[in-house]
Amino acid sequence: MHVEEGFAKFRGYQTWYRITGDIGKGKTPLVILHGGPGCTYDYVDSFKDLADSGRAVIHYDQIGNGKSTHLADMPAEFWTVDFFLAELENLLQTLGVGEGYALLGQSWGGMLAAEHAVRRPGGLRALVIANSPASMALWSSEAQRLRTALPQKVQDALKRNEEAGSIDSVEYHDASRVFYDRHVCRLQPWPEEVARTFAAMDVDPTVYHAMNGPTEFHVIGSMKDWSIIDRLDRIQVPTLLISGRHDEATPVTVQPYADLIPDVRWTIFENSSHMPHVEEREACMQTVSDFLDGVEV
Repeated sequence: MHVEEGFAKFRGYQTWYRITGDIGKGKTPLVILHGGPGCTYDYVDSFKDLADSGRAVIHYDQIGNGKSTHLADMPAEFWTVDFFLAELENLLQTLGVGEGYALLGQSWGGMLAAEHAVRRPGGLRALVIANSPASMALWSSEAQRLRTALPQKVQDALKRNEEAGSIDSVEYHDASRVFYDRHVCRLQPWPEEVARTFAAMDVDPTVYHAMNGPTEFHVIGSMKDWSIIDRLDRIQVPTLLISGRHDEATPVTVQPYADLIPDVRWTIFENSSHMPHVEEREACMQTVSDFLDGVEV
């Protein structure tokens, strides 16, 4: 399998990318948008499996993360949806796929992919929104509901540290991990590529803290009021929704996509939380491959 890595220049910065397979040969290429905001490509690396079906798969690290340019000194207001949309568009044009491509966005990546799709770009052929909320208000309310099902001592530790401002404490980290092990990735131990992403975020949490906050369930960053619900009817391409039965992106958070995107279908993986692509890897890859082949892209 041909694998190529490189950098796309963007506004004086560099976006790292990797292509698995051959662009221009076979099926429509698929671009993978990782989550966070502030993760790395590592934890969604498994989508490279889709290249086995004759489809080039393009991973990249969004600026501020992974192998792309880090900007730890940038103020919070620098990190915007529009910035990451422009970076994506630049990557599509740099790689010469802007006239025909599919997008798969996971978590924040799905939110970003939906933002791209509502603008009706001419080259977009299909969309996969994986484990993504349609609004952060829904996400936050559901996260609080999921927190109430945690052991009481875990709830108390989370609340105590949030109120005290000691969210960097070992106690808070350990309590947060209980939530993550239930609703982010249920495999134990976490797969190496998942652990690698979280380790990278610990080293440089700039983007995550600016746009999200300290944890998945304590959203105080610039995205806290984000919603795409009132624009979803603008998406004109076939769309696949993916989520896990134990997902922090609960059915309530995903439902607006199912209700409002005109051409949509939804698969819930019964033995997964936020990462069916690692928790039920083979079944997830088959679902995505069947969808893309079925809409002939």
